[in-house]
Amino acid sequence: MSTHDDILVFAHVGDLHLIEPDAQNTSDYWAILAHLEELDGLDFVFLPGDNADNGRTDQYELVRIGLDGLSLPVHVITGDHDMESGSLDAFYGGLGVRQLPYAVTVSGTRCLFLDMCGPGSGGPDFRLGGYQIAWLEAELRGAEAHGRDCVLFMHSYPADLTDAGEATRVADLVHRGPVRLVEMGHTHYNELSNDGRTIYAACRSTGQIEEGPVGYAVAAVDRGVVSWRFRELGQPWPFVLITAPADGRLAQSEDHRVAGETEIRAVVLGHDRIAACEYRIDDGPWSPMRSDENDRRYHAYVDWPAGGHRLAVRAHDAGGACDEDIVEPAGASFALATSKGIGSDADALGPWPDRGVLGTQLGPNRNGRHW
Repeated sequence: MSTHDDILVFAHVGDLHLIEPDAQNTSDYWAILAHLEELDGLDFVFLPGDNADNGRTDQYELVRIGLDGLSLPVHVITGDHDMESGSLDAFYGGLGVRQLPYAVTVSGTRCLFLDMCGPGSGGPDFRLGGYQIAWLEAELRGAEAHGRDCVLFMHSYPADLTDAGEATRVADLVHRGPVRLVEMGHTHYNELSNDGRTIYAACRSTGQIEEGPVGYAVAAVDRGVVSWRFRELGQPWPFVLITAPADGRLAQSEDHRVAGETEIRAVVLGHDRIAACEYRIDDGPWSPMRSDENDRRYHAYVDWPAGGHRLAVRAHDAGGACDEDIVEPAGASFALATSKGIGSDADALGPWPDRGVLGTQLGPNRNGRHW
C-alpha cells in the first residue's frame, strides 16, 4: 500500500474450501473481500491454500470471482486440497497466479511464498523439494545481508513436512534466519506460537470452521515487532491493531522489552475518517496519538512507567464508532519465550481471546473432524 512507511500490514483469509456458488463459505468469502475492498491501509491479501475443496476448475472460478472484485494485491499459495486432482494445473490455470515459489519486498520486508504441496504426491504429503529449500536458503541469506526482516507464507508448520530431514532443515533455516513471522493455513483454527525468534500464525478456516465465527486476521511487522489480531466478519469499523511495543507473548528479543522512552504505534483500519486515536497505560488518563503524512501509523512517545503492565489504544471514527486494542508489553522481569520444539505448534501460546485465539485446536490435524 505504501512505499514510504516501513510497516507491513496484510489480511489473511483462512482456507476457503470452496465447493459450489450457493454454499455459505462462498458467500462468506465474497463478503470478506468486499469488506477488505473498503479499506485503505493494507499492503495485500493472503490466501493460504486449500482454496478449492476438490481442486476443480469450477471451484477455482468461485475463487477468481472474488479476486476480480478486489483492487488490492493478492498472494495465493497451495494447500493439499488444491492437489486433489494429482496436479496443480487447475490451480494455476484457474487463478492465473504466479508460479511458486516467489518473493516480493513490501514496505521493506521480504515476503516469501512457498508451495508445500506440488512436490508431494497429493493429500497431506507436504514437501518442498531440493529446489525450493535451496531457493529459501538463498533468499534468507540475501535478506540477512541486506538487513531485511522476512515473512514466510506456507500452508502449514515446517514440522508437518513429510520428510523428517526437510522438516528439520526448514525449521532450522527459519529459526536461525531473519524470519519474524510464518503465516499459515491448514489448522482450521486460530493459533499463535512463539519459539523465541519467530512467530507462527495460523488463521481460522473460512470454509470448514469448527470453532468461533468466520472472519480474517490482520497481521503486521513493524520494525521487527509482530502483531496479529482476528476480526470477525460483520464486526463494525474501525479496527485497531497496536504494532509497537510488542506484547510480551510475541516478544522475540531483548530489544522488545519496554523501558524509558517508548514509542507507541498503531494502525487503524476503517472506511470513515478517524476523528481521534488515543492511548493509555494501565488505568491512567487517555492521551492523544498523532499520524504523519506518508505513514499509516498513529504514534506517541511516552516515558514508560516502572511497573507499567497494560497498554490500550482506542480510535473513534467520524460516525462515532470506536474500537480498542490491548497489549501487555514485556517489562524488565518478563520471561521471554524459549522454544519447546522449533517449527511446530509445541510453542503454541494457548487461548488469547483478545486475539481471537480460543486454544481449542478444533481442526483436522488435532482435536477436530477429519474433513
